[in-house]
Parts: sequence; structure tokens; C-alpha cells
Amino acid sequence: MATDPAVTDPDLYKVIFENDRVRVLEYRDRPGDRTHPHRHPDSVMYTLSSFHRRVSDGSRSMDVDIPSGEVRWLGAQQHSGHNVGETPTHSIFVELKEPACSPSAGVLGPQP
Repeated sequence: MATDPAVTDPDLYKVIFENDRVRVLEYRDRPGDRTHPHRHPDSVMYTLSSFHRRVSDGSRSMDVDIPSGEVRWLGAQQHSGHNVGETPTHSIFVELKEPACSPSAGVLGPQP
């Protein structure tokens, strides 16, 4: 099963920048639109429009209301989404390609 959102939902997710460290996705949908199950690595999300969505990880669902101009950290996750609001969604995702540092690594590397 493809889990890359640019592959599962190419009409909704568009890669607008990519290098060896990050990938930037633009996401746009309309009320009623749904995404297929897909995966995001650790990411930063910036909302360009307010939206109301239902997000599901396959076993749980949660409704989310996020205002325009919000910036949020999103830990790696797999989900599908449904625009259950009355307005289009427009967001930017900055996906990190590097693995998370271990808590003991710190700025100077692992501690003895």
C-alpha cells in the first residue's frame, strides 16, 4: 500500500520543494473531500486557512478545528482525513527527512 500522500492523493497534496533534508507539501481540499490512509514523518504544519476536519488513524477518529495562521508540530503519524467543515483547507507541511535525535544526544552528541 502506498503511504506517501503525494501518491495516495495527488489531487490534494503537491510537492512544492524537496531536498535531501526536507520535503514541503502544499495541501488543498474542499468541503467533503477525503484523503486515503497515508503517512507523514515528523513535520511542521502551517495553516493558510481555517479548517474543520475529521482525522482517523484507523481505530480512532478526532475532529480538529484549526485557525488560519497556526503553526503546529506534528509527530510522525499515519492517518486519513475528511473535510467536515464548510470551507476549503489550505496548509503547508514541512516534512523532516532526518531521524529524530535521541533524548540523550543533545547539542554536543551522546553523553557518557
